[in-house]
Amino acid sequence: MTETALRDGVVMLGFALVFVLLFRRLGLGATLAFLVAGAVVGPHVLGLVGDVEQKRGIAELGITLLLFLVGLELSPARLWRMRADIFGLGLLQVGLCAIALTGVIWWFASFSVSAALALALPLALSSTAQVLPMLQSAGRLRTPFGERAFSILLFQDLSIVPLITIIAALSRAPAPPGATPGWLLAIYTVLAVAGLVAAGRFVLRPMFRLIGNLGEREMFIFAALFTVIASAAIMETLGLSTALGAFIAGVMLADSPYRHELEADVDPFRSILLGLFFLSVGMLLDLDAIAARPGFVIGMAALLIVTKTAIISAIGLLFRMGWRQALGLGLLLSQGGEFGFVLFAQAQNALLIAPEAASLFGAIVTLSMATTPFLMALTKGLRTAPERAATGMDEPRADGASALVIGYGRFGQTVAQMLSAQRISVTLIDRDVEMIETAGSFGMKVYYGDGTRMDLLRQAGASEAQVIAFCTDGDQLDRAFLEAVHTAFPDAAIFARAYDRRSLIKMDGAPVAGKVREVFESAIMMAREAMANLGVDSEMIARTEDEYRRRDASRLRAQADQGDLHAEAEQMFTHRSIAEAIAAESEPG
Repeated sequence: MTETALRDGVVMLGFALVFVLLFRRLGLGATLAFLVAGAVVGPHVLGLVGDVEQKRGIAELGITLLLFLVGLELSPARLWRMRADIFGLGLLQVGLCAIALTGVIWWFASFSVSAALALALPLALSSTAQVLPMLQSAGRLRTPFGERAFSILLFQDLSIVPLITIIAALSRAPAPPGATPGWLLAIYTVLAVAGLVAAGRFVLRPMFRLIGNLGEREMFIFAALFTVIASAAIMETLGLSTALGAFIAGVMLADSPYRHELEADVDPFRSILLGLFFLSVGMLLDLDAIAARPGFVIGMAALLIVTKTAIISAIGLLFRMGWRQALGLGLLLSQGGEFGFVLFAQAQNALLIAPEAASLFGAIVTLSMATTPFLMALTKGLRTAPERAATGMDEPRADGASALVIGYGRFGQTVAQMLSAQRISVTLIDRDVEMIETAGSFGMKVYYGDGTRMDLLRQAGASEAQVIAFCTDGDQLDRAFLEAVHTAFPDAAIFARAYDRRSLIKMDGAPVAGKVREVFESAIMMAREAMANLGVDSEMIARTEDEYRRRDASRLRAQADQGDLHAEAEQMFTHRSIAEAIAAESEPG
């Protein structure tokens, strides 16, 4: 048995590695690679791996770990702020998609209404295991767009119990002895959630505090996995969603000082198990069912994607999303989800659908999941707003502000907020639509536009401004541009953020009031604090800083004059150079 498990593990991981590398090289997603690899090693192609159901059961722990990590990103306060999206967007999405898909299945597949509803309810759900990693890898999970997508996914997970209850109510099979009534299952859900909240506050936090005091990293990993598996096991015992239990446990630890340690410890396990989950989904793909009725499977998968995209996009527009973002949300959530396999089994046991129908619709869900990376890639140009047109954002206008801040990222936010604290009127300009929306949610008005264009600066009131602060990221500014800005707006003091010393060299000689290398001062501050922590006396710290600044300024001057980054390389700091400099300074005379 152990030998078989090892052989299956080698086969699954080996094929997964090859297909992921191949698909990445082709510019395709890892999810699709796992699905295809699973189908190849599964029983319907090469048949290299057996007992697929058991492997999927183990791999589903990946979804549980994923929801735990997402919970760690959402403090209770932030979750409360999202409640309107969770219960507004989420409820509308599940309800409307279920109704529409019931009609589609009844009309095109000639199922009874009860059977069509039993199939439509699972199809209304999307793939948390696919969508969340896509949002995370794109860095969009914490944006307004990502939060709305997650709100819908979270409501879908919360709706698992009601959907199981609906299927049980439609059941044509005799009720098994001792089956839990739906109303009691709902009470169990509330009690389980309350119990996990209490456990997080009174058990988990003290436990991690104790482990933190011990300083044993291995115990952190052990305790993190115990937390996830225990919360999932409690929910499974009650017949509830295991992923929901892990999510709540994560939320309860989101405000703890151990959040980042837990994320680092759990994430590798999540990545491996999530990959195995998609492998198992691919292995479960019934290629014989598809071969027997390819037109039906492909057609129903297309209808599923089109229906969900249209409805979710319409809901997004109803919630005042731009049409491009609404379309992106619809396409992102257009597939069927992993919980569909669970609910299809429930419907089959309830004698609402035949085993053949469960296989067919399982194939439809898998096919719809495989299309999502292609759909997102093919529609990227359509979903991305042009540089200026159709952004839905206000362009800047002259409003008498004393300062213009160009770029409202992490650097510009600090500059703008400190100026505003002195009652200095500020006009904020950025070209990142998601950043503008995020700032708007905090009550900040940021105008859309490219702040490196003269006409836009003039439109924003640069002629009347006393300060123009370029806080843009990257290496965008040079001497010629800054001279042009100074010529156009001679009464404004210009400040420029520099990415690194190369950026400073490009700006050398420009008529600016100040240039700030973005990490220079913060790096010096950390070095000072580190030296103090190591017992270096304050006088020596100050002399070390002065000598470093002197040498760096000398190198920078030489590099700018000679156009060579290696100029005065001997001025770079080493332990010997500082020792020699201080010794020379201490010599009499």
